[in-house]
Amino acid sequence: MGNVAKPVSIGAGGLDLLMPMHLRLDAQGAVAGCGPTLRKLFPDSPLRRGFFDLFEVRRPAGVATLAALAARTGTRLHLATRDGVNVSLRGIATPMHEGRGLLLNLSFGISVLDAVRRHGLTDGDFAATDLTVELLYLVEAKTAVTEELHRLNRRLEEARRAAEEEALTDTLTGLRNRRALDQALDAAISARQPFGLMHLDLDFFKQVNDTLGHPAGDHVLRTVAHILTQETRSGDTVARIGGDEFMMIFPGVADAARLQKVAQRMIAGVAKPIPFEGRPCRVSASIGMTLSELYDRPERERMLADSDAALYSAKRAGRGVAVMRQPRGQS
Repeated sequence: MGNVAKPVSIGAGGLDLLMPMHLRLDAQGAVAGCGPTLRKLFPDSPLRRGFFDLFEVRRPAGVATLAALAARTGTRLHLATRDGVNVSLRGIATPMHEGRGLLLNLSFGISVLDAVRRHGLTDGDFAATDLTVELLYLVEAKTAVTEELHRLNRRLEEARRAAEEEALTDTLTGLRNRRALDQALDAAISARQPFGLMHLDLDFFKQVNDTLGHPAGDHVLRTVAHILTQETRSGDTVARIGGDEFMMIFPGVADAARLQKVAQRMIAGVAKPIPFEGRPCRVSASIGMTLSELYDRPERERMLADSDAALYSAKRAGRGVAVMRQPRGQS
């Protein structure tokens, strides 16, 4: 005679291993046992509690008794937990041997990711053959890749901002450069608010370079940049536009007298001897100024030309002075 297969009895430990989310109901519909993962969902033990005290069968409809549940063996069940646990589950029921109750095998279905986060589940809470484990690995890999992409994007954004900042900065003095000045001047005009424009050029700077060398000249430029920054506000634009020339924009300034006072403080600060390696560097500042309020329609190139013309008037007037330029074509 051939070999006859004998029934195999699986103990609770085997069920825990194969179906960590199983549920065993006795003949009265009370929970006689459950898998370790399912136990994590309930703050109090589900043992000896009625199945329908713990779960609501949402689909198929009308399953509210043990007999109705037994009649649906082999049918996919959609369950929701009670007692505020608020977890959606999928499952299937099958009768146990000799009418000793029902065995249900449950899963989280599409809500698995939420359940994993909420209850701190790991791959050890699922059967080794459960595709959920593969899904968790994919989610972890995606999360890791996404986080790395976010970090890379942040670094790229920081690098972009640093590059933009470098492109708008004078490397010697740390002030804005000509490109930044043009942008700030266009923005000031577009804002249609009053502002002052100042063009400063150093007198006798060439003599410093010729007698003490370019390191001394660089030191003078950095010192002048510091003086101009001290005499301006945080919202003002201070730029070195090349060589020993500087330009400043003063948003909100519509008063020539006010701009003149700022210019005089700058002239006084620059006129003080600047020590370099034990020797004094002596320069002065000539300044040309104009105000947006002097124009019917301010234009960048016209205001730049007028401040430049005012600067040369200051130099012709003896240097170390500030001159306000009236726009051409107006009295």
